[in-house]
Amino acid sequence: MTIGVLALQGSVIEHLKMIKSVNKKIDAVPVKTIDELATVDGLIIPGGESTTLRRLMEEFNLYTPIRERIVAGMPVWGTCAGLILLANRIEGENPCLSVLDIDVKRNGYGRHSDSFVGEGDFDGMYVNMVFIRAPYITRVGEGVEVLAECNDRPVAVRSGNVLATAFHPEMTRDNRIHKYFIGMIDAKV
Repeated sequence: MTIGVLALQGSVIEHLKMIKSVNKKIDAVPVKTIDELATVDGLIIPGGESTTLRRLMEEFNLYTPIRERIVAGMPVWGTCAGLILLANRIEGENPCLSVLDIDVKRNGYGRHSDSFVGEGDFDGMYVNMVFIRAPYITRVGEGVEVLAECNDRPVAVRSGNVLATAFHPEMTRDNRIHKYFIGMIDAKV
């Protein structure tokens, strides 16, 4: 199994380390090219800055191939900025990949100085949740399962092969959400 992390900007190294911490036999690779994308069974779109990631996806000619792979069933997980890029609707701007029926508000929790650690249940697992300039999920569409809430707001959702978290599991020592994503890929391979 090969899991890619979109390596244009954001918390790439942290995700690669977390994948390896689940299972050293899994290939965890940075993805910057179409050829690298073609080798992966699943993709993580990391946190970072969503407008920068969007621009770089277009510059590296990755936008269309990523979207096509997701639509074809490749498991994908977007954390924070990655969640924004997956959403069908983004308050005040045009959507990017539009593969997840949710509405989001960028920086919904505030500025960098408003970052915090929350806690809650993620699909039956009690986890810490690191929020850094995190987006709000303002609407969850039909067929989208809410996996976690924090402060009465959805912060983790899934629809088929698409997983999204408003928080950063890679910023903790807990690899169970990465293990969950690996299970999604394992079910497809």
